[in-house]
Amino acid sequence: MPVPSPVASRLKLAALFGVFLLPVALAWGMVEWRLGIPEARTAHGRLAPPLPALAAWPLAGEAAAGGDWRLVFDCPADCAAEADRWWRLHRALGREAHRVSRLRIGGAGAPLPGASAARWEAPPVWRAPGRVWLLDPDGRPVLQYERDVATDQVLADLEHLLERNPAPPRAMQDD
Repeated sequence: MPVPSPVASRLKLAALFGVFLLPVALAWGMVEWRLGIPEARTAHGRLAPPLPALAAWPLAGEAAAGGDWRLVFDCPADCAAEADRWWRLHRALGREAHRVSRLRIGGAGAPLPGASAARWEAPPVWRAPGRVWLLDPDGRPVLQYERDVATDQVLADLEHLLERNPAPPRAMQDD
């Protein structure tokens, strides 16, 4: 068997180093010169609206439930269609639906199954009928949507949030 030349051995060693060092060098270059890194946000709503946590909202009713992500929507007097829209979105979450609760603020009649209802004691200045908020498990607003938002955009954002924030293990849920 012929012995490889020292030049061939060095080329193989250089190629092996290149395979491992080239990705690191490319990643460093991307971070340093901001090449190939997207700058845009992907949320469809207004991200991190400057609103107080849900506990500080002037609400009367069943708004105190905690531990879940919340879809909160502000209903005008007659909002059966809006309540049905958000109920259908909740069902579209499938097996992740148990991680989200719905809160209807305002409106008339009993809430749809799986939702709770509250009403404004004194409407705050930032209130707008038809507005929708996604709140984290601590009650902080994460996303805000205007009345004319498409349901599939809210669903996409909510699925993205649930994917990025996995549910705690079953043992921790039972405590």
